[in-house]
Amino acid sequence: MRTWNDYKDHVKKVDPETGKDMEEAEEMAAIILAMIEQRQALGLSQRELAHRCGMPQSSIARIESCAAMPKIGTILSVL
Repeated sequence: MRTWNDYKDHVKKVDPETGKDMEEAEEMAAIILAMIEQRQALGLSQRELAHRCGMPQSSIARIESCAAMPKIGTILSVL
């Protein structure tokens, strides 16, 4: 296996459930990256974004570091 995609394809063949989990994690990471990029493009700190969303800054930090998997409603409120 030479690339990440080769490895994912291998995992999907060997263990489809784990392959699905990998895809979901990548999709969530892409959403979080877009959120971080948009926050930075707007010139907002985590604290300012948290205030606008009515949540603690620590929640934004956990989401952005992928330490917590937010519910879709939380992501929508941040976006």
